[in-house]
Amino acid sequence: MSSRRNFLRTAALGAAVLSLDGPSAIAQSKKATGKVKKPIVVSTWDFGIAANKAAWEVLKKGGRALDAVEAGVHVPESDPNNHTVGFSGFPDRDGRVTLDACIMDEFGNCGSVAALEHIVHPISVARKVMEKTPHVMLVGDGALQFALENGFKKENLLTPESEKAWKEWLKKAEYKPVINIENKSYDSKGTTAFNPLQLPGNVYNHDTIGMVALDAQGNLSGACTTSGMAFKLHGRVGDSPIIGAGLYVDNEVGAATATGVGEEVIRVVGSFLVVELMRQGYSPEAACKEAVMRIVKKKPEKAKEIQIGFLALNKKGEHGAFCLQQGFSYAVTTGETPEQEQLIKGKHYFK
Repeated sequence: MSSRRNFLRTAALGAAVLSLDGPSAIAQSKKATGKVKKPIVVSTWDFGIAANKAAWEVLKKGGRALDAVEAGVHVPESDPNNHTVGFSGFPDRDGRVTLDACIMDEFGNCGSVAALEHIVHPISVARKVMEKTPHVMLVGDGALQFALENGFKKENLLTPESEKAWKEWLKKAEYKPVINIENKSYDSKGTTAFNPLQLPGNVYNHDTIGMVALDAQGNLSGACTTSGMAFKLHGRVGDSPIIGAGLYVDNEVGAATATGVGEEVIRVVGSFLVVELMRQGYSPEAACKEAVMRIVKKKPEKAKEIQIGFLALNKKGEHGAFCLQQGFSYAVTTGETPEQEQLIKGKHYFK
């Protein structure tokens, strides 16, 4: 009887794996070499190149992945030309810049802040939540109070450019996002090439930076930070600060992060799903693809109008991504290549 139960349990698990994306996903993952590529850091979008450079400074010295991802996302958080993350982020409909971020380490410890105002580096506040409180998430005024009590400086995050964009948007108060506008603002080196403020006031979009890293000790950590959707309802929170949605790390398996319209990522608990698929044998890219397909299957018409992408890194240092629409890219930095960095176009579902 015991052997029969074991057989049935094994058969059920195999059927569950195969039903998600078929044998091809498992076959693809088995092509991996036995060598672990470490250290390595990957992050979303073209501006991930500059972020990765900061993270790499920590990793190349044998530093911890947690310290690397925090240092890495500090770059877009403080970039006055980046209107989708941190300082200079586009405000909500009331003209208030509110920030969301989360961080997770190799031990499963995690911290998060949401709807945080006046603090340039929400990712560092999230880390303080993780390390100094029994909680996972602090929001709004409570998050700000905690930040100030821990030495963070209160600043005005609404820059003249972002305020101008908000006032232009108020003329019609329409929300018609442009897919991948975050990449239209940066060239192949991750530097500012085009000013989104030149666009009409009804077409701004927002995004996030998600970063995951594997350090020389073979440990994973991740960070995710954003200023949320441009001109959102005050109080709106997307997937970025939610553990399991915008970011998830399991040191036995891998890590994943998400970008795009957060509401749809939350509905499928996207980053957790990607990591669990990797646990079942999927390669990073195949796992990201299956997560995207879950979104397409649930809301096929909605999926045509939005962008969502997933990025994953497993314990072997293998990385991959998949998105809904063409245009998503991710940055990779590793000691495995002479260039040490590259920008990769993510595969996409809609042609």
